[in-house]
Amino acid sequence: MLDDGTYDAIVVDAEPGDGPGSIRLELAIASGPHKGEVIAITAADPAYASTDPLELLAVPATIVVAGGEPVVTLEP
Repeated sequence: MLDDGTYDAIVVDAEPGDGPGSIRLELAIASGPHKGEVIAITAADPAYASTDPLELLAVPATIVVAGGEPVVTLEP
């Protein structure tokens, strides 16, 4: 997993998650010492519950890791 910090990333894969309103994202780190690494994060966000996962491909994202817990923000 990533160290605490902020990372620029891009969505390289997305699919519905196991629970309602969840989505599984694979994100490629775009800069820094972890550049090129791909990490998978499952996020529960009602905003993406009705979104076609294919619409999220290549969307820029920011990953903020604090206390070992990642939070993903997708750019609009």
